[in-house]
Parts: sequence; structure tokens; C-alpha cells
Amino acid sequence: MTDRYAVFGNPISHSKSPQIHMAFARQTGQDIAYEAIEAPAGGLKETIAAFTQSGGKGFNITVPFKLEALALATSRSRHAELAGATNCIKIEGGELLAENFDGVGIVRDIEINQDYPLAGRKVLLVGAGGASRGAILPILEAKPAALTIVNRTAAKALELKAAFASFGDIGACGYDDLAVEPFDLVINATSASLHGDMPPLRLENFAKGCLAYDMMYGKGMTPFLRFAGGSGAATLVDGVGMLVEQAAEAFAWWRGVRPGTAPVIAELTVPLT
Repeated sequence: MTDRYAVFGNPISHSKSPQIHMAFARQTGQDIAYEAIEAPAGGLKETIAAFTQSGGKGFNITVPFKLEALALATSRSRHAELAGATNCIKIEGGELLAENFDGVGIVRDIEINQDYPLAGRKVLLVGAGGASRGAILPILEAKPAALTIVNRTAAKALELKAAFASFGDIGACGYDDLAVEPFDLVINATSASLHGDMPPLRLENFAKGCLAYDMMYGKGMTPFLRFAGGSGAATLVDGVGMLVEQAAEAFAWWRGVRPGTAPVIAELTVPLT
């Protein structure tokens, strides 16, 4: 019998999740169906209930429902709890088990696909919203030398520092107070690239030969990546690998088999031009 999975969001027609998970299913021989479902504003609980009652086995969650879905879950992993959001739910015995694989996805993309271990490196995380919050614990678990969070509103960066300080060496500040120092890895977790904007960083924040990572994907050479390249960054990466890797984590959690991500990343990659 075909097992049913889905992704919930609003809007959701742009989602690549059905394409990704069905590619994983073909690759691993898993008998699943995966669809994109637009939950109405204020109607996530009812949408989840209908999906569960129809025999659904699990689902992904995207904006704007990641926080609400966590509140509806009956069990939460440490990553989901600390991120304050979930992007993946497993349904077992009527229970909703919440996980957050966003941060794991970016770390796997950087360390495995880009062959760039984080251990001992200085990391700058730009932005203090939900994308950053989900990435902090997996980054710290990779044992960087230090992690600095910079945000337009310093208070939000300091709030994240306080929440995760027990897990590693974290600095936090506003852009005006960011030291003129180089970082080995600079991650843009803001929505600036969505609007064609550039976070107010300095050329000096990019170490020669560093890796610059924009969580946005499918936008080509964003202002952030172009600026990083001009500063001497050796490797420029967008977020398509993160998208596929977090999906692979969800698929493995649901199905007990890990799919290969390289062919799916290649299929979805937009050249950085």
C-alpha cells in the first residue's frame, strides 16, 4: 500500500519538496506518494487532522506554519525545541513527533558536499530570524572555533546568544559593532537576497579563501555572493544543497533508508551567474 506524505505551507505551489521526495522514492524503491497542500490561514490544525485521519505518515512544514506546527506536536526533538520551530513531523499511533532538520541540512551541505569541515573555523551567521535559530545548534555541534551572530537589531542576536550559550562559544552584535575581522565561513540567513539586497557587511569580514553561503536558492549570483566573491571568498554556495539535505534527513527518518543527494542537487541547481 502506498504511504502518503506531504508538505504544508501557504503559499505552497512553488515548493520543490514533491519533486525531491519522489526522486528519493524512485532512487530507493520506496512506495510513497508526496503532495503539496496549501493550508488556509488559521486552518493548520484542521488540515493536519484531516491528513492524519486519511492515513498520512508524515509531513514537512514550511512558512508560515513552522512555529504553529511545533505547538501542535505531541513530542519535540531537542533541535526542534531549541529552534522554536519544526520543519518535519512523523505520525506514529496518532502522535505528532516534531523534528527540525534545517540546520542539519546546511551543515551536511557544507561539510560533505563542499568538503569544508567546520571544526576549528570561525563562523559568521548573518541574521537572527528563524533560519538562523534553526542552524545554530547543528553548527555548534560541528565544533567551530567560534560562532558570531550579527543582526540589524542587536537585541535579537543577543537573545539567540543567551539561548544557545551553553552549547559553544557564541558572539552576538549589531552590524555597527561587528569587528573588522575575517571569518572562514559567512552564512547569509537573512531574506536580503530575496529582495536583491546586500547585508551591510565589510570586505574584511570575508577571509581570503573562505566559503560564503547564501541560504536563499535558485536566485543565481545574489548580491551577497557577488560581494563575497569580490572580497576573496574561494567558494560561493547557495542554499539548494541545504534544501535537499534537510529533505534527505526527513526521508531517512520516515522511511529508514538514506537517499543519495548529489543527483537531486544537480537536478535543482541554478548556475551562479
